Amino acid sequence: MGGIGRYIVQRFMLTIPMLLILVTLVFLILRVMPGDPVSAMLGGRNISPQLMDEYRHKMGVDRPIPVQYIEYLSGILHGNFGKSFRTNKPVVTELFTRFPATLELAFFGLFFAAIFGFSTGILSATRADQPIDHIVRIFHIGSFAIPLFWLGLMLQVIFAVKLGWLPVASRLGGRIAFTFQSITGFYLLDSLLGGNTKVIADVAKHLVLPAITLGFAQAGLLGRMSRASMLEVLDQDYVTTARAKGLKERIVVMSHALRNALIPIVTVFGLQFAILMGGAVLTETVFSWPGVASFLVRSIEARDWPAIQGSVVFIAIFISAINLIVDITYSFIDPRVRY
Repeated sequence: MGGIGRYIVQRFMLTIPMLLILVTLVFLILRVMPGDPVSAMLGGRNISPQLMDEYRHKMGVDRPIPVQYIEYLSGILHGNFGKSFRTNKPVVTELFTRFPATLELAFFGLFFAAIFGFSTGILSATRADQPIDHIVRIFHIGSFAIPLFWLGLMLQVIFAVKLGWLPVASRLGGRIAFTFQSITGFYLLDSLLGGNTKVIADVAKHLVLPAITLGFAQAGLLGRMSRASMLEVLDQDYVTTARAKGLKERIVVMSHALRNALIPIVTVFGLQFAILMGGAVLTETVFSWPGVASFLVRSIEARDWPAIQGSVVFIAIFISAINLIVDITYSFIDPRVRY
């Protein structure tokens, strides 16, 4: 097995114990939390002890903790995360139904973060120590201090309620204002394939505010990284030589400096995509976005053990897969990471 093959196997083997520790912690924390999930599911009032015992046995929570743990691990290995107490549907079905919505939101959130972050970072670097540079740097720092839920609410108040430019969540959820038959679960992709301009416009409008909210903090991070990388590259000899040849500053920046400045940024680009999953919990809640994160929040409110465990494990597997792909990709770019 070659160096890259060994590296992939090593990274994959390191992911397994991490996921096992996470599953164990989530399992134990849910069991020691106060409250009874059976009582919460049945309403908590005027419930006979016989009915409580019947549902505890049906849900398997009357068994010893080690037995429940072993059964849960066995279920995960077979792709079975149990059945939701709240919806009475398999957790896997619920997650895969909502995952396209979360993935679509995360993709466009990262798209906004990349466009806005790179452009402001380059602008700041090319105007170093000028007033515009100080303004942009303050914005980059401030983006980390603004809570996502507050930003989402303010964007809705300004652009949806006051100005009426963009929609707020409708009775059908935060993705579309009317009934739409989706094939893949990705509304924008399905609307583009269908060629219905009305649907395309409505889906795009519903995406704008959640994507900006989700990608706002990452835009600041990418902007700071872009600025630092560009400043380092602009001091290189080949940039000075290009300027000495009389090339226009725009050509020097875009053709010579930018290409090399983006190399360290692109290597962590995928990691930012994984980080957006954390921000999706608040964003999906504020915008009534029917994704995995909002499903997790509702499951926590209902003390739905299987749904909580399944959602956390599902998100952890997704983030681990993204990190693994990024590491493997970077190992092709820089072989030194394999050793």
